[in-house]
Amino acid sequence: MASTETKAHTAHTGDLAGLEAGLDALETRSTTRVPVARVLLQKAVPPLVAIALVLVVWQLAYHYEVKPHYQLPSPAEVARALQDKWLDGTLLGYVWTSLSRGALGFVASVAIGTPLGLLVARVRVVRAAIGPILSGLQSLPSVAWVPASIIWFGLSDATIYCVVLLGAVPSIANGLVAGVDQIPPLFLRAGRTIGATGVHAVRHVLLPAALPGYLAGLKQGWAFSWRSLMAAELIATSPDLGVGLGQLLEQGRELSDMPSVLAAILLILVVGIGIELLVFAPLERTVLRSRGLLVRS
Repeated sequence: MASTETKAHTAHTGDLAGLEAGLDALETRSTTRVPVARVLLQKAVPPLVAIALVLVVWQLAYHYEVKPHYQLPSPAEVARALQDKWLDGTLLGYVWTSLSRGALGFVASVAIGTPLGLLVARVRVVRAAIGPILSGLQSLPSVAWVPASIIWFGLSDATIYCVVLLGAVPSIANGLVAGVDQIPPLFLRAGRTIGATGVHAVRHVLLPAALPGYLAGLKQGWAFSWRSLMAAELIATSPDLGVGLGQLLEQGRELSDMPSVLAAILLILVVGIGIELLVFAPLERTVLRSRGLLVRS
């Protein structure tokens, strides 16, 4: 009998040891370096293939005159338009004008949208009062604010920044509200237990716990601010405002210069994708990896 109990105890101990070893293996991070060729194959080749397919389809549409050539120029003609602006020394100026406006407007939107989101998320009366308004503003097209902003501020930078703020702030605030709503109540109780109240609770409990939702709101806020900026630059044109990508697009339309129009559209797209890949994608990977939601490749 004693022998049987000893064997059972030994088997149980072995099962626990095996389970612990398995859990340790799951938590152990692999330190094997991935070959550069494999990284390029996984990360670079798919988008390059997609770009190549788009260019092939575009060239075929040009070759078979799906639209007249003055309406649908070839990729080579658009490339020449970009080259001309580069040689003129104006290309980077167009990009910098819009990018600096977008960055400044986005930073201001974060400074306004973050406390507003926290207020809506934590104060029931405020949520009941302005929560639906924020959702409505988020669904309102940014271009609708341009005529009103021109009447309020004239053809000035204030008009452009007003449109950017009205487009981005609701998205950032709503993203933070969604992130706070997903915080487990246990986290909030634990924070109060250790004395985290007021600003300390916001800094050490609310914002870290709501970070995934907040980051999603920031990404959407940037997208809305960039779109709002382009809408404002398209309509609010003046020599005193300088020339951004939106103004460049409008100039091409006025001159019926389709290569310039498509070149401006391409630049707007490249800047948007570049900000996503260089800023928000690394931030998102870092946050997800720190929470064990992304396996290190």
